[in-house]
Amino acid sequence: MSSENLWAPWRMQYLSKLDPEKGIDEQGDKPSCFICDATGYQADSKEGNDRLVLLNDDRGIIMLNRFPYSNGHLLIAAKDHIGDLTELSREQRNHLMHLTALAEDTIRLAYSPQGFNVGINIGRSAGAGLPGHLHVHVMPRWAGDTNFITTIGNVRVLPQALEESYKLLVDAISKVRGNYD
Repeated sequence: MSSENLWAPWRMQYLSKLDPEKGIDEQGDKPSCFICDATGYQADSKEGNDRLVLLNDDRGIIMLNRFPYSNGHLLIAAKDHIGDLTELSREQRNHLMHLTALAEDTIRLAYSPQGFNVGINIGRSAGAGLPGHLHVHVMPRWAGDTNFITTIGNVRVLPQALEESYKLLVDAISKVRGNYD
């Protein structure tokens, strides 16, 4: 069976910068990393909004994935550009799990999913698209959310625009965040 192509030319800009081992090529004294870049902005700023930041505090960052596998696909990371769980301090690992639970609660309120996928890809061969900056993926799931087009056509269908997802998640995180401060 042959597969059809679904063109996503905007991905090439990101993919062309990837180094097989480090992720994004380094520029100057700091890696050019979309997570590191996003940690410089607060969620309620225009720049934070442009980078899809939902929360940015001393514990780390929660942001909407610009290239999601499903609507509501969040990324959670420590602020430091660290590529492996074993390199995080105990406090950073605790904060990472705390923010992961907040992300799950946020998605639950926003989307009422029937389940979640939560995962970490460490290293390029494990599927990490940004192996230099460890991050957790939290994605909502529903029974039947992988339909015929995913199975037959190897294509994902996202029923909601990224901007709409972001607005929905901003509202949800503002309601549940107090339980995690």
